Amino acid sequence: MAFGLRLVSVKKLTIILIVLAVASSVGIAYTLNRIRQINAFNLAVSTGKTPQTDKQSYEARYSTAYWLAKNERFKEATLLFSQLSQKGTPAQRAAVQHNIGNMFFLKSLQVSGGNDSKIRDEVEYLLTQAHGAYKQALKMDNSLWGTRRNLDRVISLLPETPTPGVGESD
Repeated sequence: MAFGLRLVSVKKLTIILIVLAVASSVGIAYTLNRIRQINAFNLAVSTGKTPQTDKQSYEARYSTAYWLAKNERFKEATLLFSQLSQKGTPAQRAAVQHNIGNMFFLKSLQVSGGNDSKIRDEVEYLLTQAHGAYKQALKMDNSLWGTRRNLDRVISLLPETPTPGVGESD
């Protein structure tokens, strides 16, 4: 009893412990609720539905854009990704640029029709856009090997002499 317990009565000690227990209970309840919200968010994202929590978070908008891109709704996905490319960490912005590049690259691979010059110009335009997006992603985060691989693929598909009126420098 020489540790200063004489200064604290049993009643005061009981009150302090009750307050501590209530605060701990509130903290646990908040954490459990947040875990439930995160699980619901992850389930909604994995099924392509709009999450009920964190609707305006970076992750929610990113997952919506990613889902749209996976379902080949490239215009809507490009719009959402373009909005996200202005926000977030450099790694997040690099991931956004990578996905924009992927959309242009996939769209260029889907376009077919032989030797028609309009189709060839469209494919070249899409590949040029993918090239630019991949380069932007690598400027933000040079450790993305998937982006490097895709950039190499795009470069191998682009013509050696660009068609006038198709590239970004025109």
